[in-house]
Amino acid sequence: MLVLALDTSSPTVTVAVCDVAGGDVRLLAERNETADNRHGERLAPLITASLREAGVVPRQLGTLVVGLGPAPFTGLRVGIVTARAMSDALGIAAYGVCSLDGIAHRIAIGDGPFAVVTDARRKQVYWALYGETGHRIDGPELAPPAVLAEELRSRTTDVVGAGALKYPESFAGFTVRQGDPSPRAVDLVWCNDFAAPPGDLAPMYLRRPDAQPPGRPKAVTPS
Repeated sequence: MLVLALDTSSPTVTVAVCDVAGGDVRLLAERNETADNRHGERLAPLITASLREAGVVPRQLGTLVVGLGPAPFTGLRVGIVTARAMSDALGIAAYGVCSLDGIAHRIAIGDGPFAVVTDARRKQVYWALYGETGHRIDGPELAPPAVLAEELRSRTTDVVGAGALKYPESFAGFTVRQGDPSPRAVDLVWCNDFAAPPGDLAPMYLRRPDAQPPGRPKAVTPS
C-alpha cells in the first residue's frame, strides 16, 4: 500500500511517500524543509516533489497519514486541512498521529522511560512521556519548562526535542538526547496502526487560539 505522510507541527515541513506491506515500511521519497511560518506555501510543492521522486501519482495512493500536533494553530492546520482535502478528493482514508510519537519512535532508547519536549512558544513546552520502546504512557500536555522539569525528575531524566534544547537551564541535570528535534513524516507511518479504523483528524492545539469571538457588547443605556 502506498502511503503519503506529512507533518506541519514544527518549523520543519516534512513529507514522505512510503510503501507499507505488513509490518514493513519502505521509504520511497522524503522531503524536509525549514519553513518557519510558510507552511502553506511550502507543503504542496514538497508533496509534488516527493510523489514525483517516488514515481507515484496521487490516484495510486492507498492512504494518508498526518501529524496532529500538539503545535500552534496556524502551521498545524495547514497539514491537517491538506490531508482532509486529499482524503476527500481521492476517496481514501486519512490517519492522524500525535507528532510527538514520531519523535519518540525515532529516539526510543531501550533502557527506560523518556520524555519528548517540544517548543510551544510563550515560554511553554509541549510534552509526552514514553516507555523504553517508544509507546506513550502520559500526555501530550502543555507546561512551563521549569514546572515540567520538576514533575519529570521522579519519572525520568532522559529528554529529547526542541523544547529541551531551548530551555537548557530548566533541564539541567537531565540527559538531553541529540538528533533531529522535529517530527519526520516517515516516523508517523511507523507509528500508525493501519489495522485500526481511521479516527477524526482533530488537531492537538492544547491552547486556545489568540483570536476569539467578540463577547456581548456592553450596554450603553440603562437597563
